[in-house]
Amino acid sequence: MAEKKIKVMIVDDSALVRQVVSQALAQDPGIEVIATASDPLFALDKMKSHWPDVLVIDIEMPRMDGLSFLRKIMAEHPTPTVVCSSLAEQGAQATMEALAAGAVTIITKPKVGLKSFLEDASNDIIQAVRTAARANLKALPRGGSPAPGLPPNRPKFSADVILPAGNGGSAAMARTTDQIVAIGTSTGGTQALEAVLTRLPATALGIVIVQHMPEKFTAMFAQRLNSICQVEVREAQNGDRVIPGRALIAPGGRHMMLKRSGAQYVVEVVDGPLVNRHKPSVDVLFRSVARFAGANALGIIMTGMGDDGARGLKEMHDAGAKTIAQDEASCVVFGMPKEAIKLGGADQVISLEQIPGAIVAYGRNGG
Repeated sequence: MAEKKIKVMIVDDSALVRQVVSQALAQDPGIEVIATASDPLFALDKMKSHWPDVLVIDIEMPRMDGLSFLRKIMAEHPTPTVVCSSLAEQGAQATMEALAAGAVTIITKPKVGLKSFLEDASNDIIQAVRTAARANLKALPRGGSPAPGLPPNRPKFSADVILPAGNGGSAAMARTTDQIVAIGTSTGGTQALEAVLTRLPATALGIVIVQHMPEKFTAMFAQRLNSICQVEVREAQNGDRVIPGRALIAPGGRHMMLKRSGAQYVVEVVDGPLVNRHKPSVDVLFRSVARFAGANALGIIMTGMGDDGARGLKEMHDAGAKTIAQDEASCVVFGMPKEAIKLGGADQVISLEQIPGAIVAYGRNGG
């Protein structure tokens, strides 16, 4: 039986973007561009007769901006949406707002060299649309589900290129009272992290987080979470201590590893190749936690596309850490947790709603 085609509508005031994105999607026989529109009002008119499975939209558009359009769509007829946005500082806040309003993922585009960029990124565009089409919109906490950053079509390296595999927990101290929590997530993760972190007390264990995001977005994301959480949330800097009441988010475009400095846990922020096509990579963080914290850690893998973090969670499990995978029903994309479960890396499979309580209980029970 032939695969049902994914019907896509492209809404962008740039004729060039509409043309090139249409050409990119035409390379995939399982995707059909059913319409394009130069602004949201034209799009809404066309959608009366042909509603798409996936929307690809810009933010800055005439007559109605992309944010207003997205909020209207998500309130009236939730539709998986890919945001095509610039990484310029001026547009970063607007992009974050669009993601918080319910976009599934984003493609970051430059202000110059747009045509060649879009042509080179055709595989990423196709992958973004396919990811959006599979998204479980019912699982979006409070209607949002951003996960900026698409895994580029490049060689897939393992965590070995950053931190060679070692004997799990061999460099970790024996079980101590100094426990930490490591979290990895991707598509759907920003709102899932908000749902978790906002429910933690100021005394919660120190937390290290990898959320797949490009540069410039992680700092803004951390600042927003910090303003609404009892725990301190910040974008990690090299040498930051992991202490109770603090959550450190790996900066976009850098890997983050846990290290031991005397009796203290600190993070090391480094450059390097993409791992599992991501930077930061969950596998890199989890491997370092397995090595330097061992049984003194709780590992949690949450909603996300692909398998980044699956092997790392298994390494944490084998090093004596307690491990959790988010369940399918509450995931926007049940990719990363599914792969971790298949490898035998998860001690528990629980819902997003249960994760904050599990973190608190782990800290209260001393692991």
